[in-house]
Amino acid sequence: MARCGLRIVHLLEAPEAVPTLARWFVEEWGPWYGPDGRGDAEGDLAACGSRVALPICLVALSLDGAVLGTVALKHESVGCELGVGPWLAALLVGKSQRGQGIGTALVEAIERQARNIGLKAIYCSTNMAEGMLTRRGWEPFGESVSLRGRVAVYRRRLPTLGKDPS
Repeated sequence: MARCGLRIVHLLEAPEAVPTLARWFVEEWGPWYGPDGRGDAEGDLAACGSRVALPICLVALSLDGAVLGTVALKHESVGCELGVGPWLAALLVGKSQRGQGIGTALVEAIERQARNIGLKAIYCSTNMAEGMLTRRGWEPFGESVSLRGRVAVYRRRLPTLGKDPS
């Protein structure tokens, strides 16, 4: 997918993005991916080895190839104890690129990816992207607790192919 000034591709098409994304994961989600956390940023990224089976990772790149952001579609995330899924997860835009619509473009792209593989709904837990999600038609679904505290859980019912209202 290409938008003005960026293109969104599967991580498989941009393996050179992995070191940057792994560093960003540690910086953004230190309690999980940092030295005392249980997460493995490079391992999570390496697991995204398919275009059609979860986990799937998309990367936003500038036209000159610089990494701008990422998003994933996973079986589990914060909130999976609610018994639902799959999950939009790991939505992250580089600090200097925030506020430019990249996050919205990534969410739109992962919604399309989910629809293309036949999913009827996806979920997301967040304490930062509520406004963007509601503008895209996501509905409040519940609450969960992350290492950062309470987070809201949202659901996006996906229209069938050819009937996307967004």
